[in-house]
Amino acid sequence: MNTKKQLMNMEKKYGANNYHPLDVILAKGKGIWVWDNEGKKYLDFLSSYSAVNQGHCNPDITRAAKKQMAKLTLTSRAFRNDQLPLFYEKLCKITGMDRMLPMNSGAEAVETALKAVRKWGYTVKGVEKNKAEIIVSRNNFHGRTISVVSFSSAKDYKDGFGPLTPGFKEIPFGDIKALKKAINKNTVAFLTEPIQGEGGIIIPPKGFLKEAQTVCRKNKVLFILDEIQTGLCRTGKFFAYQWESGVKPDGLIVGKALSGGFYPVSAFLAKKEIMNVFNPGEHGSTFGGNPLGCAIANAALDVLVKNKLDKRSNELGKYFMKKLKEIKSDYIKEIRGKGLFIGIELNDKAKGARRFCEALMDQGILCKETHYNIIRFAPPLVITKKDIDWALKRIEKVITTI
Repeated sequence: MNTKKQLMNMEKKYGANNYHPLDVILAKGKGIWVWDNEGKKYLDFLSSYSAVNQGHCNPDITRAAKKQMAKLTLTSRAFRNDQLPLFYEKLCKITGMDRMLPMNSGAEAVETALKAVRKWGYTVKGVEKNKAEIIVSRNNFHGRTISVVSFSSAKDYKDGFGPLTPGFKEIPFGDIKALKKAINKNTVAFLTEPIQGEGGIIIPPKGFLKEAQTVCRKNKVLFILDEIQTGLCRTGKFFAYQWESGVKPDGLIVGKALSGGFYPVSAFLAKKEIMNVFNPGEHGSTFGGNPLGCAIANAALDVLVKNKLDKRSNELGKYFMKKLKEIKSDYIKEIRGKGLFIGIELNDKAKGARRFCEALMDQGILCKETHYNIIRFAPPLVITKKDIDWALKRIEKVITTI
């Protein structure tokens, strides 16, 4: 068996230097726990950026995956398969959307949404050819493709990758006045996260989503929400936008926990008038909608519904937040979150969040910093109160004594 040092050297020699992971090499996972290649056990407090809300190697999803793998894995979209219609129906009924287009990664689903709203703008709204504009929120994160990084606020995501894709206008997150001002005759959509995850668990002002929806409808602008990280029970609701009554987006982007961490599955869902802009050959994916991915996604959705993981996230999230706020530390600037989607923003005294994440790793807890000074907590939703108490002791020790 290769040692930790040997494996890290292999990564350094043969892999692109595009991530800065913590120096732990994971080899096994079950529920909320993971083990490294030397047998040390850790509590996963990141959930692969909310992709394993159902817990690592969930047995129900495992059974569905094994069963389908033994039957049929891929047909391409040149032929129909018996799992895709079931996935269509299940996800559309859960979301209340008319139609969906399956893809693989979250970024692919975002790209699908961009294409859909632009074409809707030209064919339905009547925007002049190649003049469509999409409004986005500052500090956003929607992926790392060329089009997506073109409207990112982070310079690191854009530097050296130009020429960038035009047609995007940025406003401050949660600023309804800025949204009203930014809209013009060429605006086809407003794309935003209901809560900014990679941005540091940033929650918009109360009522913003409802107001934004009203402004969009009044101006014939599509209201599109990216729930790749926040959706599928993570924030204590099945979707984060449901924290505001009366909100129903025109389009919804989902991924990550849609497959419970077993396989890349994502989707763009929308009203008929938006999805109807696509004709055969205009968009697709060889693997998007494959029978294996669909069978896995159907099982992953069933686990979320059957186990009421939205309610579990809400209840345990409130408890966890309350206990975190009782911690007295010179380093904590603010604690914020919804459900089990929580961020601890540290002040300048802390000198960055990375060293705290490394110290937590030594204590048996795996989490990751974002935006330099924020620790993000997002454990699998199958966690228990007892597990949270176990973690709280170690979090308090690190946050007060490091």
